[in-house]
Amino acid sequence: MTKTPPVPAQNPSPYPRDEVPHGASGEGEAIAVAKELAEAKKRWAPSKQQIGLGAAVGIGSAAIVAGLLYWRGGRKDRK
Repeated sequence: MTKTPPVPAQNPSPYPRDEVPHGASGEGEAIAVAKELAEAKKRWAPSKQQIGLGAAVGIGSAAIVAGLLYWRGGRKDRK
């Protein structure tokens, strides 16, 4: 008598006995995804309109901040 319980033939083991076949390319899934992301990054480039709009927003916000920092209105100690 063995100490292992009887296992029905329809019940497969949760741990495979044979190694799972790998892809034909030999690279992992993570490497393939990283390559796809790198290629997508190379394809995208900002247009001249986007660069100009970004510069305008940056200069405008800097001007607003400077105006708020150096504003002297509303003080009661004027002579």
